[in-house]
Amino acid sequence: MQFAHPLVAQGVADHSVAVARPRERFRRLRHTIDAMLALTFGTPEEAAQAARGIMRIHDRVHGQLPLAVGPHPAGAAYSAHDPALLLWVHATLLYALPRAYHLFVGPLSAEEQERFCAEAAGMNVVFGVPASEMPRSTTELQAYMGRMIDGGTLAAGEASRELIGMLLAPPLGLLIYLPTVGLMPPAIRELHGLRWSMYHESALRGLGWLSRRIVPLLPAIWRYWPAARRAMAAPTPDRVHTPSQPKLTANELR
Repeated sequence: MQFAHPLVAQGVADHSVAVARPRERFRRLRHTIDAMLALTFGTPEEAAQAARGIMRIHDRVHGQLPLAVGPHPAGAAYSAHDPALLLWVHATLLYALPRAYHLFVGPLSAEEQERFCAEAAGMNVVFGVPASEMPRSTTELQAYMGRMIDGGTLAAGEASRELIGMLLAPPLGLLIYLPTVGLMPPAIRELHGLRWSMYHESALRGLGWLSRRIVPLLPAIWRYWPAARRAMAAPTPDRVHTPSQPKLTANELR
C-alpha cells in the first residue's frame, strides 16, 4: 500500500538498507520492530529515544523522482520529513493492521478500532504531522483513504514495481502474497496490476481460519513480544489492558 505513493516508493528504493543490502533485510526489520515496540509499550524515555532514532534516519532520506509517475513530474522532490508522505504511511498502517488482526487473531470491537485510531493519532508529535490532519476515528480514516484513492495522487511506477517484485519474491511466495495483496484495498491492488482471484481469496480465508484457531492455544511467551507482556502485566494510567489483552502472571513474563 505504501508503495502506491510514487514519492514514498522512490524514497524507499533510493535509501532503504533492505534494497541496497538484501542480506541485511531481517536485521533492518528487527530494528523497525524494536522501534515500534518502544513507541507503543516503552517508557516515555524509551519512546523518545526511538523517535529520535527514526528522525535521524529520516534526515538522510530525500531526493527526486527520476521519471514522471502519474501526476508527479520528473524532478519532483521527496523527503521523509514531508507531512503528507508521513500521513500516507501512517494511514496505511491504520488501515491494514486491524484487518490483519481480525483475520489472523480475532475480532476487534468497534470501540477497540476507534481507540486504536485515536491513540495512534498521538504519533503526530513524533513525526511532525499537523494534529488536525491525523485520522482520529475509523470514519476519518475511511474519508482520507477515499480521497487518496480517488484523488489521483497514487500511481504505479518503476520503483513501486521493483519493490513489490522484491517483496513478493520467493522463498516465502504464496504465504507473503496472500496477506500482502489480499489486505490491500482492491483499487490499490488493481493499480499495481496484482492478480487476485477467488482462489486467492479462499486461500487467504483458510489461512486466517487456521491462524485464529492456533493463536489462542499459544502460550504468552510465544504470542506476545516481551515489551507487550511487560505492559500487560503492569499497566500504567496510560496503558490499561482491555479484555483482549489479559493481565499476565509472573511466569508468563519470563
